Amino acid sequence: MRLDSSDQANADTAAAAPPRSMLSRVCQILACFRYGDNILTLAELTRRTGLPKPTVHRVARSMAENRLLERTDGGFRLGLHLFELGGLVPHWRILREAALPFMCDLYQATHQTIHLGIMRDFEVLYLEKIRGHRDIVSVSHVGGRLPVHCSGIGKAMLAFSTPELVDQTLAGSLEALTPHTITDREVLRAELRDIVAEEVAYDREEAMVGLHCVAAPILDRRQNAVAAISVSLPIDSCDIRATAIAVRAVAQRLSLTLPSSAYL
Repeated sequence: MRLDSSDQANADTAAAAPPRSMLSRVCQILACFRYGDNILTLAELTRRTGLPKPTVHRVARSMAENRLLERTDGGFRLGLHLFELGGLVPHWRILREAALPFMCDLYQATHQTIHLGIMRDFEVLYLEKIRGHRDIVSVSHVGGRLPVHCSGIGKAMLAFSTPELVDQTLAGSLEALTPHTITDREVLRAELRDIVAEEVAYDREEAMVGLHCVAAPILDRRQNAVAAISVSLPIDSCDIRATAIAVRAVAQRLSLTLPSSAYL
């Protein structure tokens, strides 16, 4: 199974040169955990960090004492204190709380999977997800990332970003995740112009074969994208155009009510 970009970043971090400080070692152990990991054994933590086993054991035990990890019969898992700390991140909390009622409205209208995401470091970072009635396989998860150019949320935000950010993004690598991913820079630039005109972006099997995504930007008062909301649905699902109308209407309503403290 292909790792998403956040999982790959974790793997790269864990494989880096052994850290010297205690804090660096803590961060390296945390970076070992990937989406889908429940419990990691001491041997697996040692393998992924490249640190000596006694060092990993000592640091992991200290992290468990401070509730960053939890000890189990099989090894270690992430601790609830990390979840508690994550909920305190102010911009994420304010944006999520403002968007969640609108996401529920969109879910009620479509019964499909709904996402909320922002753009960070030329990638989409997913902040919230409501699963639809159909248990579709998806590459997205809360806290996960995808490249901007192949996701509906990413393209919706990029279209309403500064020309400098657009140029920087298009100058980077446009990796093909599927045969449908747009990797031609001029084709993508033309699509961004269409998105500005329509205020709707489409991912047509560009991140995952068999899955479409319809997204719309959440705009601040200067018409810059601060986030985006999307509906993901199988290609054999309902009318894409009707879904686009619903997504755009919800995003426009959310844009009007979003507090300035949610601007990231």
